Amino acid sequence: IHDHSARREGAFVAVNCAALPAPLLGAELFGHAKGAFTDARTERQGLFVQARGGTLFLDEIAELPLALQAKLLRALQEGEVLPVGATHPVPVNVRIIAACNRDLASECAAGRFREDLYWRLNVMSLELRPLAERRGDIAAIAAAILLRQQDGASDGFVWPTAPAMDKLAHHIWPGNARELGNVLQRAIVLREGERIEADDLHVAVPTRPVRLVTPAPQAPVRLSDVARISKLEAIRHALHETDGHRAAAAAKLGISERTLRYRLAEMRELAAA
Repeated sequence: IHDHSARREGAFVAVNCAALPAPLLGAELFGHAKGAFTDARTERQGLFVQARGGTLFLDEIAELPLALQAKLLRALQEGEVLPVGATHPVPVNVRIIAACNRDLASECAAGRFREDLYWRLNVMSLELRPLAERRGDIAAIAAAILLRQQDGASDGFVWPTAPAMDKLAHHIWPGNARELGNVLQRAIVLREGERIEADDLHVAVPTRPVRLVTPAPQAPVRLSDVARISKLEAIRHALHETDGHRAAAAAKLGISERTLRYRLAEMRELAAA
């Protein structure tokens, strides 16, 4: 968006709102005056000022504390920012692009995000659906990732076989494109042949969500049912963290691999019920 806009000659500045604690994030966005707080030995321009004439990308904006949301709203409405510890505002002309992994309308309803800021930001909304709902895009996204990861590779370009592509297409990708990129990068490193085979793709199992059976609402809840469901959830989590490696998952859970196989069979029976 920035590169194809009239602001492309200006700076593109990005910040992850979840990566910094609230006190530092305010100074990072709006700047601070000399002596505004301990260790503020010099005046510092904030990211708003650095992005003047260009684009400021606020990633994970849902993580912005409510107090900073109020300051951001004022900056957008008035076209000026007040650095921490300063007495005079600084005019800014910047385009804001914001992104988050949660539904901001729901966050507003829950009181975690300011509704007035939501409507100020929501000029043009783009919703990116989960990768599991866009299976036709998996091959194209995988190709783009492989081209980027193998740019300048000395041993030639490596492409997945047809069975490998089928395995990619049938995985649910809870981690979306990031998970796909990690799986492909691992396959490039660990492959033994000239192509990426299906066995080179270490994805979490099961490839479909497990529907756990819980007691009917009118039936009394038994502690044994709660304990069993908790155990199966722990197993699913361990398998996800170990990319489906059963021995590693069993060691992580502190059980034998035979016990793990028994529990997996139980999960398959529940899924089929």
